[in-house]
Amino acid sequence: MQPGMLDGIKVIDLTSVVFGPYSTQILADLGADVIKVEVPGSGDAFRWSGASPGGPGMAPGFLALNRGKRSVVLDLKNPEDRQVMLGLLADADMFAVNVRGKALERLGLDYAAVSALNPKIVYLHCVGFGQDGPYADLQAYDDVIQAASGTATLLPRVDGNPSPRYLPSLIADKVAGLHGAYAALAALFHRQRTGEGQYVEVPMFECFTSFMLLEHLDAQTFEPPLGPAGYGRQIDPYRQPFATSDGHISIVIYTLDAWDRIFGILDDAAFLADPRFADARGRVAQQDALYQRLAELTPQMTTAQLLDACHAAQLPAQPVRDLDEVIDDPHLNATGFFRRREHPHVGPYVEQAQPVRFGRGTPDERRVPPKLDEHGAEVRGLTLR
Repeated sequence: MQPGMLDGIKVIDLTSVVFGPYSTQILADLGADVIKVEVPGSGDAFRWSGASPGGPGMAPGFLALNRGKRSVVLDLKNPEDRQVMLGLLADADMFAVNVRGKALERLGLDYAAVSALNPKIVYLHCVGFGQDGPYADLQAYDDVIQAASGTATLLPRVDGNPSPRYLPSLIADKVAGLHGAYAALAALFHRQRTGEGQYVEVPMFECFTSFMLLEHLDAQTFEPPLGPAGYGRQIDPYRQPFATSDGHISIVIYTLDAWDRIFGILDDAAFLADPRFADARGRVAQQDALYQRLAELTPQMTTAQLLDACHAAQLPAQPVRDLDEVIDDPHLNATGFFRRREHPHVGPYVEQAQPVRFGRGTPDERRVPPKLDEHGAEVRGLTLR
């Protein structure tokens, strides 16, 4: 098997659910040996987040976030298991953990204790909130972070329904997981150059707030503010998928001449003759009127007709697919994004490939997601050598 770019890097992974496991799966995809430490009984709570033909504990979400890892169950309050953990950490390159600070101190697994054991270790602490702020000891879940970051008030800005709502995705967890992965790689690179290990804090609240406010801080960027927060283009209620005669389509009209092209396709170039739309400033100011007119015209064509016409005119467009249809997308299947694999306990299943592709240095094959404690004896044996 071709070695990965992180071949020889040993990661002890004491994280669960989505945030931490997403970070460490990316490291495993790049060739790191990720040892997933799970609690006795149920293991990672995300094992139980859905049904599986392999029986309880192998939910689809767990499969999606834990390929390439080995699983060992350790009771860290048990002296023998704690010694196993310390043995694993003694020669590890990284310790990824999402336990809150005070609990880590009680277990003797805080950074001070672990770095005393292994000064070169990269200690990746996946936390809900920055540990030097007033929220440091609070619990954080995706819903809580969407609320605190203002994200739950975005949909009301679009549709006029004043009730705050969550985006229907574990988006804060996943965004923080990506931050965790690049932070881990940067710290490993720093250690390679300097020999120094370090503590790395990845706070979900700060990561996700940064992610959302890159565009949505908007007019509040200035002091005094020039207006309210919220990037106008993203919260425009009329910038939505357009109905066709047999479905819906997404069309992006981003430049001045793109408006001419789309109205030409829809055989209503005369609409743009209105003096309101004479220049770029007018078209931006009257964007709602333009979008509303498009919405009136697009149902005269099928999705396929409009898609072909947009592509021929160099306009970005894609059909709106139902979530259940994405697995059959011809592009994703042609590029190998969806991989059909066989799991010894689950049977046939679909795996989503690492989307970033490298010319070299990625493993040819990765371990399938592990059953709870599947590698327990094997991992415990590592500390006895």
